[in-house]
Amino acid sequence: MGVSKAIRHAAVALGSILASAAAQADRLCDGYGGLPPGPDSLAGMVRIEGGAFTMGDDDERPEERRAHPVTVSSFWIDRHEVTNAQFRRFVAATGYVTMAERGLDPKDSPGIPAELLEPGSIVFHSPEDLRDLADVRQWWRYARGANWRAPLGPGSEIVGKNNHPVIHVAYQDALAYAHWLGHDLPTEAEWEFAARGGLDGATYSWGDRYFDPASGWKANTWQGLFPVKDSADDGYHGTAPVGCFGPNGYGLFDMAGNVWEYTKDWYVPGHPADAATDPGGPSESAAARHAGAAGPSVVIKGGSWLCAQNFCARYRPSARQPQELSLGASHLGFRTVHHAPDRP
Repeated sequence: MGVSKAIRHAAVALGSILASAAAQADRLCDGYGGLPPGPDSLAGMVRIEGGAFTMGDDDERPEERRAHPVTVSSFWIDRHEVTNAQFRRFVAATGYVTMAERGLDPKDSPGIPAELLEPGSIVFHSPEDLRDLADVRQWWRYARGANWRAPLGPGSEIVGKNNHPVIHVAYQDALAYAHWLGHDLPTEAEWEFAARGGLDGATYSWGDRYFDPASGWKANTWQGLFPVKDSADDGYHGTAPVGCFGPNGYGLFDMAGNVWEYTKDWYVPGHPADAATDPGGPSESAAARHAGAAGPSVVIKGGSWLCAQNFCARYRPSARQPQELSLGASHLGFRTVHHAPDRP
């Protein structure tokens, strides 16, 4: 490790210790009703001043390479993931019906198995007999009737979970919510810049150590052997209320863990190596060249409560994964951005 990097790491560690008490006091969690105060369209959002950072990571997964310099303009972003309470308000105002509730039209979804066309979504179940980690069908099931109101399927509900992130939303659902507010989904560059919280080059949004006993858990992730046993040492099995873990350097909650979050960028494996300013990601046609039967995918970021050290481990700002457009899941949500001018 070079001297300059060692100094940076030491400064990050010291900053993490000094910020720990303040972060504890700044949490939302159980006492929060899930709705930011005030009717303003920017309520609950944080202004991120534009700047330069290193996007991607050459030392992690292949799809995160190449690390390259990126500059983004200033923007506003939700302080926390969109909650059930926020999404319920949108549905009540518009009558919107999510894709999980209405199902898919076979004419618009060629190549999709018939059972996946019915109303429903993907739900996690711990397998009783784990063979290996190669077949994700051991813990993912398509549950007919599962949606944001009934996260485990018919008979389940979200009573008492107003402040949990909304799940089982497809990309189109997230985009519809954002547009209703006059917002948008973040580009991958905006999302990653915000997630880093000013710690350019750090492995996590809080520094370079996954877990520091002195400061405790930093995100809602899986502790134990995935997918068999989650010891829930961080206090949660499943989604946690937003804001239960300390904010990053920009005052943003849950930029790692809890639920994966949509971006608006099409997915291709890897980044261009060239420097860029406000990159909008690859074209849809480029994404289609890497797509399977479900068609081109978009980038999701941040990992979720299902990410463990022995599997996934993508609770890092540079981590990325493809997500098809028409399918939600019990570990997938979103937050929005707004490109408003400066406000006092």
